[in-house]
Amino acid sequence: MKMQRLLVVLTLLNFGLLLFLLVPIGPASADATTTVLRGRALEIVDDQGRVRASIAVLPSSVQPTGERYPETVLLRLITERGRPSVKMGASEEAAGLTLVGPTNTKDTYAILGARGTVSSLRLRNEDGREQTIKP
Repeated sequence: MKMQRLLVVLTLLNFGLLLFLLVPIGPASADATTTVLRGRALEIVDDQGRVRASIAVLPSSVQPTGERYPETVLLRLITERGRPSVKMGASEEAAGLTLVGPTNTKDTYAILGARGTVSSLRLRNEDGREQTIKP
């Protein structure tokens, strides 16, 4: 008989604990939203898991040629075939926007850039025609 009482008491305690854990005690605060999303990078992927857009902070680096690249914020918009068709970058030394042609092209692009006190617009077609506009 004592064993049966113990089992009943344990069952009631477990049920009480379950109710305590499942029933919300205070009101849910849906209005408490975070106003800033923080991170080192952001990637947007499609239904197949392919990265279609990304924003990242690239650290400064020195190329094998000795050329130094400053820390840069880079936004890429990428086609379904993986080609970055739109790139926008910004650093302390320069800023630029690059638009490239579709996946089956190699040399079709437009580059709008500002480096230091100089700005330019460079246009190139797949047939090799190119024009650079500087003020």
